[in-house]
Amino acid sequence: MERIHTLRKATRLLLIGAPGVGKGTQTERMLQRYPQVSAISSGDLLRNNVRNRTPLGIHAESIMKSGKMVPDTMMIRLILNELNKRGWIKSESVMPYTLNSVGLSERGTSFSTVDDVIVGAPMTTGYSYSDDPHASFILDGFPRNVAQAQQVDKLIPVNFVVHINTPSSVVIDRIKNRWVHGPSGRVYNTTYNPPQTAGLDDVTGEPLTRRDDDDPAVWENRLSQFEKTSLPLLEHYDNKGLLWTVNGDSSDEITPKLFQEFERRFASSV
Repeated sequence: MERIHTLRKATRLLLIGAPGVGKGTQTERMLQRYPQVSAISSGDLLRNNVRNRTPLGIHAESIMKSGKMVPDTMMIRLILNELNKRGWIKSESVMPYTLNSVGLSERGTSFSTVDDVIVGAPMTTGYSYSDDPHASFILDGFPRNVAQAQQVDKLIPVNFVVHINTPSSVVIDRIKNRWVHGPSGRVYNTTYNPPQTAGLDDVTGEPLTRRDDDDPAVWENRLSQFEKTSLPLLEHYDNKGLLWTVNGDSSDEITPKLFQEFERRFASSV
């Protein structure tokens, strides 16, 4: 019988890794093993706000339709509002996002702090986070660079940063051998998870295809860009004493190492 793993204190975790190293897989496995941990995806929060037509979502959608990037401070506002909604922020310093509180980036306004997003409703940094283990989360998709990390540092007390390190050559080889069944999303790899019949989906027998962006040249460029932005980001968290690196060529190799270190820092078994 598998042990139940509980946390001694709240963890606020970042997973950093190049595209294709399996961050999503590790997140799913951690959520299954540690029921007190939740996943907070900045991308999902943004999409949910756009879909639900919230004031923030409406404004974010207008920015994206104009071809611009959603401001970092707006992404932080999304995350903070979600944490506040879950009751993980102990004070009430985070103010609701309303239509009349939006800083208009279309006018060329420069967003330098979260206060710039909320007009007439300044955010103090005096609030604190719950250390209840149930207030634990993995933050996915943000921050991606040092400038974003510095803003997060002021508002969200991250206490563990994991760098998943898989050689680029392994990632490229994995992509070269990846095939998908488009209608269902089932993924195969001719190296370690091949279909029963070459080129055909196991369930329907329909032909497998390659993803449009699974071009090795495209991936080499993506990995190169990640390396340029990640090195300063990793150094930033290393200087803060939060960084831990796990090396491995596959998710199955990485997972037990990650579990062991995570449990040493945060968990107990019963």
